[in-house]
Amino acid sequence: MSKTLGLYLREMETKHGIDPQLTGLIAHLADTCKEISFKVSRGALAGVLGSAGSENVQGETQKKLDVIANDIMCQACAESGYVSGIASEEMDHALQVPEQYAVGPYLVLFDPLDGSSNIDINVSIGTIFSILPAGTPHRDVTDEEFLQPGVNQLAAGYVVYGPQTQLVFTMGHGTVVFTLDLSSGTYLQTSEGMSIPAAAKEFAINCSNMRHWEAPVTRYINELLAGKTGPRGKDFNMRWVAAMVAEVHRILNRGGIFMYPRDNRDPSKPGKLRLMYEANPMSWLIEEAGGVATNGYERIREIQPTGLHQRVAVFLGAKEEVELVTSYHQ
Repeated sequence: MSKTLGLYLREMETKHGIDPQLTGLIAHLADTCKEISFKVSRGALAGVLGSAGSENVQGETQKKLDVIANDIMCQACAESGYVSGIASEEMDHALQVPEQYAVGPYLVLFDPLDGSSNIDINVSIGTIFSILPAGTPHRDVTDEEFLQPGVNQLAAGYVVYGPQTQLVFTMGHGTVVFTLDLSSGTYLQTSEGMSIPAAAKEFAINCSNMRHWEAPVTRYINELLAGKTGPRGKDFNMRWVAAMVAEVHRILNRGGIFMYPRDNRDPSKPGKLRLMYEANPMSWLIEEAGGVATNGYERIREIQPTGLHQRVAVFLGAKEEVELVTSYHQ
């Protein structure tokens, strides 16, 4: 019989000395994502599709489910008693825990609904989370307290809402997968540890931006597209789902490389994806599965953040491929 999430977390406490408050927070986030999964699954039946008529701090149009998922996650984190502060891709600044709730030793960052451009067409989307230390529990949290490099993460993961709802996370002891059993409402372990092959024949990138890429990326992609007749001597397949959760989930399950490089459309932006809400947690999951994650020049998890909504270029997945495209930048 498959191991439940609760049993796995208790084993982590016993075997690895993981703080019960941290496992409690992970369990709480997992339960919260069940509610988001239900909202996503109802879609048009619940009137939650379409635009919310607002923009987030990134200047992106928010979907109704973006706002709903953000509210659900903020409320759940605040009332958990495990956190001192909350930061979301959808909010300008960190959220302090209201007076009526207890505070705890952790900071939670999240992208409440990654891939929201896919919401209305019933393609996989997800919730990404990252947990950092807050030190002594306190209520007056500032944005600056969240500006910790990814190597400081104590747990990270995502829940993907697709044909199955699956929780994928790490606490530094491998990347594990739990699938939500709809008949019991329980998360059951369906993978004991993900492993990404060092070599790959599959890549994911938005080729519509090709004309804006920097030279190292253009060189690398041209080599892949040349296939057997090119310098790589083998054919590659391309995939693009336009949801980081779905892209990373595919790589964890069958290998490959995912890329969202910086480009020349806006030289002031070092990339599209957010370091704190997307790149750091996903990079740790990839690394725990044997993969590599860089911004083209350095390991993503070693980057010192300078802003809560800092952007970064991302190359992650199969070790050989990520190291090759990184070498082209250097």
